[in-house]
Parts: sequence; C-alpha cells; structure tokens
Amino acid sequence: MPLVNTKKMFEKAIDGGFAIGAFNVNNMEIIQGIMEAVASEKAPVILQISKGAREYANIRYLKALIDTAVAEYPDIPIAVHCDHGDTVDLCKECVSDGYTSVMIDGSHHSFDENVRLTKAVAEFSHAQDPYVSVEAELGQLGGIEEDVVGADDYEENIEKYLTDPEQAAEFWKASKCDSLAVAIGTSHGAFKFKKEPKLAFNRIEQIMKTCPGLPLVMHGSSSVPKEFVDKVNTFAVIDNSKPELIAAFAKAGVNWEQMPKSMGVPEDQISKACQQYAVCKVNIDTDIRLGLTASILEVWANDNIKVFEWLKAGGKGTQPAFNFDPRKYLGPARKAVKEMVARKLHVLGAAGKAGLCS
Repeated sequence: MPLVNTKKMFEKAIDGGFAIGAFNVNNMEIIQGIMEAVASEKAPVILQISKGAREYANIRYLKALIDTAVAEYPDIPIAVHCDHGDTVDLCKECVSDGYTSVMIDGSHHSFDENVRLTKAVAEFSHAQDPYVSVEAELGQLGGIEEDVVGADDYEENIEKYLTDPEQAAEFWKASKCDSLAVAIGTSHGAFKFKKEPKLAFNRIEQIMKTCPGLPLVMHGSSSVPKEFVDKVNTFAVIDNSKPELIAAFAKAGVNWEQMPKSMGVPEDQISKACQQYAVCKVNIDTDIRLGLTASILEVWANDNIKVFEWLKAGGKGTQPAFNFDPRKYLGPARKAVKEMVARKLHVLGAAGKAGLCS
C-alpha cells in the first residue's frame, strides 16, 4: 500500500475510540523497531520526522528507509509527518519530499499570525494530489525537546497556557487545518513535571463541544517508563576508571541519578484521552530515545562488568573484549524500540486497527 495521509486514520480513530501512534524517527534501527512492532500488532502508524532529524540523517536517507518499510509491510497504513515545522517554506519542502502530512507550529506566535501561517500551509498542502493533511497547534506546552522550547512557568501556571475552546473553534474555521494539537497538561522532554500530572480532561470536553469532529493531537505524551530511567541511572557510569566506582557499579544497586526526577504522562491518562475523547494522534519521541539509550548503556555496562570480574580474578587469561561492533549494541537497542512501541500501541488502543485505516 502506498503512503497515506492522516484523514482516514483520524476518522476511524475518532469513531473507534483509539489513537494513532506518531513516532519520531532518526535512523534505521528506530524505523525498523517501529515497523516490526506495528506489523506484529497490526496497527496503523505515523512516522514523524522533525527538523532536527532532517538535519541529522539527511531526508533522502530517511525517505529511502521509509520507502523500504512501505515495501516490506504492504498491509500497514503508514503516514509520513513533519513534526513541528516552524516555517511555511519548511512545510512546503517536506511536501515536495513526499511527506503525506505536515505540522506548522505557530503556537509561539500571536493568534492572528498562527492563523496566517497555518492557512498558508493548508492552502498549499490541500491543493496537492494526493491531498496532504495539515496539523496545527494552539496553546503552549512546557518542557524542552530539540528546537521546541515550552513555557518556563508551565507547571506553576498551567491554566493560562491551556488551549482556549472558543479560540480553537475560531482557529479551526479560519485556518482550515485538518487536526489540532492542543495544550491539555502535557509537556515535552523527559523532565516534564515535578509531580505526577493530571491531564485537563474537562478542557478536552469543552474543545470537543466547540469543535465537533475536529481530530485532536497530544504532543509531549511520552510516559518516561521507570524501567528505562532505572537502566540509565544504573548503567550510565560517571567514571569507570576508578576501581572503587567500578566495584560499586558492578553491584548494580547504585543509582547514579543521571536522570533525576524524570517524569512523564501516566499511561492510564493517555489511554483515557484516546478511548473517551477525540484525541486520535499521540506523539512519542522521548520514550524511543530512552529505550534506545538504556539498552546501549546496558550492553556496554555488562562488558565493563566482565572486565572488572576478570581483573578481580587476577587478570589471568585473555581479557574480555570490548564490544565495539555496532551491530552488537544497536541490535538490542532496536529490539528495545520494538518492545516499547508494541506496548504503546496497546495503550493507544491501536493494536489490530490497521485494516480499518487502509
């Protein structure tokens, strides 16, 4: 099946009480892990490419990898989406590169300027054949992720940053966007909150009343799983040149707190937003980064522990080899991405829904 835009995906998601997982991609292993998961769970998927990913990987490489995924998994509906496009020109460039969906993020501008930017992107994208869907954002999130910097006082003054329901209706009508990312209490990055957040479901209800049928999008929705954070804190050694630190590390009970106080959006709240409200796209990036990084750190840490144990035994025989074959640590990292994505598909209720969106 060729790449699809998000219109049918979102129609089916709203009707069926589920959401499409929108996963950020940066390299081959991430794309492979995501696609293996959605294929095994028979779920539709949105592969998101940020401005930073374009710069890091070169869009021609990423597009070739995605084209391969389309060929490998012909039964899986796949949309390619520009995440947080910050200019009209970038969005147009993404359309020219074959994206089937683009986001123009004018949320940090005035309301009128946000409308102007979104309308310009919508007019261009909707005129394409095939049609390219457009996502916009109204309201503001907290946290930091790549080039996206949220409000500094977000958690303390969250109410003033939430999406206004009346403005949302006006914005939708004027801008002609196909979906709207709303601020409902989520936040970008791994260090989102000082205490467990509670999503503003009452605000979602109000937006659904003023904007009936409008597909809503949740940004900043990684849950920062504790098992990933624990692995990072256990295996990210500060200084492995000192025997006493290696010894402490080898016990695997020491928490270096490389990621102190990291906290994400609880998965039960994400599920509720998808099942009971009009949230039909959920962005997940931080959790992919965490799963990938935690897995690589674990492989290298276990290699260090083998060397430590060899030294402790008197250093007899051949020293355990250091693992510098990228296949040996990127393979497990890819598996970690697959397992995490498969879990998210059930949180979103998207597992088994591929046939509905084709």
